[in-house]
Amino acid sequence: MNKKIIALAVAAAAFGTQASAVELYNNDGSTFSIGGHVSISAKGNSDVGSNTDLISNSPRINFNATQDLGNGFTADAKGEYSINYLNGGEESFTTRLGYIGVSHDTFGRAVGGTQWSPYYDVAGIADMPIAFANDFLYDNHGALGTGRAEGMVSYRNGIELGENMALNGGIAIQDSQTGFDTRGQVTLALDISDFMVGYAYNTGDRDVGLTSKEEAVSHVISAKYGSYGNGLYVAGVYSMNEYMHTTANYNIDKFSGPVLDDSNGIEFIAAYAFANSLNLSINYEAVESNDKAVVDGTVYSQMAFQAEYNITPSFVTFAGYQLDLGNDQNETENDMWNVGVRYYL
Repeated sequence: MNKKIIALAVAAAAFGTQASAVELYNNDGSTFSIGGHVSISAKGNSDVGSNTDLISNSPRINFNATQDLGNGFTADAKGEYSINYLNGGEESFTTRLGYIGVSHDTFGRAVGGTQWSPYYDVAGIADMPIAFANDFLYDNHGALGTGRAEGMVSYRNGIELGENMALNGGIAIQDSQTGFDTRGQVTLALDISDFMVGYAYNTGDRDVGLTSKEEAVSHVISAKYGSYGNGLYVAGVYSMNEYMHTTANYNIDKFSGPVLDDSNGIEFIAAYAFANSLNLSINYEAVESNDKAVVDGTVYSQMAFQAEYNITPSFVTFAGYQLDLGNDQNETENDMWNVGVRYYL
């Protein structure tokens, strides 16, 4: 297996997504750490109403452990929970992630539980900025397995094809959820130095309406260059879907609306991080429908201009302005802005 990939996987389990996570214990091959982040920002609409809301931008806390099992095997476990500190604590500590994994440099990595899916490994490469990022991945992502997949068992492995070149793949099966049957997915990604190209396939039946059941299928192709937050980063994602998307814009109305029998999702981001840690980005996203009975054309399209600046490695300020580029649902255009700070534990 690509040792860089396995090292990153185990490091993510031990320290979360930020190096500033606090390691509380490290002895005899066992580690335990606490990570996560809290944010606060002002978010408002430029075209629909004039209210400004104070929001928390997906705050979370995670508990991470690793254990050296010997013979090259490492076990890891993560529990990550949403925290609600702006609305009186309602629905605090709801599960975002919860899994156990076992990794080996040769035999790969197996994970069971609620986890970031192999599909997201390929499709989530443009889902980077804090304020505005990839919305269509989160349309019922837990049940469809396109983001944080619930009830999933996955396996990842890869082979090194030469210096700075590796072919990585993943497979996963996901148990049935309410309204969704058992699902499966497979991914392939070719890494060549700072470049990556990937493909993902996701399939499984879902309920459509009160009496119909249809196969929800997604094909994704993606490509990227660089590492987000380190110089130039460019990434693009294109998805071809049947019964995957609804008519909702996740950023505004979450999962409402009928399911589209044929749709495409597009996401593109270009970012540049300067040596002083200022990271400027522009991203574009659209969902196009070919379902003439529901929406024949654009479900939503938007473009955001964003900036992030690390005052310290753990304290980040961010700002973004998202332009609504229109739709064919006769919905009012709704430009949005978001300004705030994030503190990584």
